[in-house]
Amino acid sequence: MLKPLADRVVIEPQEAMTQTASGLYIPDTAKEKPQQGKVLAAGPGKKDEPMEVKVGDVVLYGKYAGTEVTVDDQKLLIVRQSDILAIL
Repeated sequence: MLKPLADRVVIEPQEAMTQTASGLYIPDTAKEKPQQGKVLAAGPGKKDEPMEVKVGDVVLYGKYAGTEVTVDDQKLLIVRQSDILAIL
C-alpha cells in the first residue's frame, strides 16, 4: 500500500457512469473523467496545515488534479489536500 507524504492523499476514483438516468448507455469515448473517489490513505499533513480528510472519506476533487498511478492493477490518484474540493 502507498503511504503518502506531507499533505498528499491517495484516492480510489469511482467508475464513470455507463448509463444515463433515462437508460441510454454512454460509450467509453464519451465518458467524463470521474471527480469523486474514496480516500485510501492520507499523509500526516504539514506543520502549519493539519490534515482534514481521513481514510474512508468520499471526496470531490478537481477535474485535472493529481497524479494517476497504477498499483497492483488498481488505478489510484495521488492529490494534495488543497486539490480536494469537498468531503461528501
